[in-house]
Amino acid sequence: MKLTATWNDKMRFTAHADQHSVPMDSRSPLGSDSALTPKQLVVAGLTGCTGMDVAALLRKYKQPLESLSIDAEVTMTEGGYPVVFKSVHLIFRLTGALERERVLEAVKLSQTRYCGVSAMLAKAVPMTYSIELNGEEVGRGAPEFGG
Repeated sequence: MKLTATWNDKMRFTAHADQHSVPMDSRSPLGSDSALTPKQLVVAGLTGCTGMDVAALLRKYKQPLESLSIDAEVTMTEGGYPVVFKSVHLIFRLTGALERERVLEAVKLSQTRYCGVSAMLAKAVPMTYSIELNGEEVGRGAPEFGG
């Protein structure tokens, strides 16, 4: 993988990979708060990675997924630099006529085998997750990657 970040002005950068680009900025007063910050993009990568796993697995299981959203609640360290993630909690929210066991299996597989972003971050920060199916919590866990 190759990615290049180029400076535009103030604190605004653009990341380029293949034919895609993503802007980044810093909050005021350093930047103009015109795009996600680099730390927010890390969290976006986490939610996108695990979400794609779960959606793909549910499709494989022939489950009628209507909606899937993943909230990330991230606490940050305080009192010094660098400011880093202190903990991450993911909340998977799914709707549809889905089998509870298939949903639990899809999330667990993402968080134990497939999501490379979760695997990397779980080495550096405590992570947990909860799963809501049609508005009801049906499971909880933590990433468990070997090795």
